[in-house]
Amino acid sequence: MSAGTPFNFLDQDLLLLPQKAIYWQQEKALIAADVHLGKVGHFRKAGIAIPRDMEQDDLAMLSDLIAEHRPEKIIFLGDLFHSDLNADWDWFVMWRKQFPKLQIILVKGNHDIIHDKHYLALDIVLTEELTVGPFLMLHHPLADPAVRAEGGYVLCGHIHPGVNLVGRGRQSITLPCFAFGKNQAILPSFGRFTGKVAIRSQKNDSIFGVLKDKVIAIS
Repeated sequence: MSAGTPFNFLDQDLLLLPQKAIYWQQEKALIAADVHLGKVGHFRKAGIAIPRDMEQDDLAMLSDLIAEHRPEKIIFLGDLFHSDLNADWDWFVMWRKQFPKLQIILVKGNHDIIHDKHYLALDIVLTEELTVGPFLMLHHPLADPAVRAEGGYVLCGHIHPGVNLVGRGRQSITLPCFAFGKNQAILPSFGRFTGKVAIRSQKNDSIFGVLKDKVIAIS
């Protein structure tokens, strides 16, 4: 697996991973946003044919990252599970039982509608926001990104950010991206079964596009 792109930010050593997550070295923590587990089951339940293995692929990716980086905790920035309980929840339960010593924290998002008792039964910590070191972990981006949050520099998700690149022949592609602005960073959606929206960035923002096996800085 790729080692990721090192990014020292606010005196913290972050590893931006092509799997669309961050490994925070000082905290020995993996950070991921918008996994949207259960989305496959949600659509299949509605009669829409979606390959079943997409759900297991996201869990397998998490397992691979745990094996490679040996985190002590995972912080999910909202929308861990896409919908109410469905058959995909059983896969998540089995996955969780493989890592009983791993601390898991879920900063709840708008899609996290499953009753808290199901997460608590899996020893998952639930919160609306989380402050660790210089960072304030949220699901939704700041309403006004020009105003710094009281709790610190924001790490969030929700909008599934992308950066649009245009080639010499006017070909264009939108890549998932990590977008570090003045007061907040928006993470790409971890889940494979999600879209992405091209975002507007400011001149001094640090934007990192995600390719299949590497993360690249976009000037």
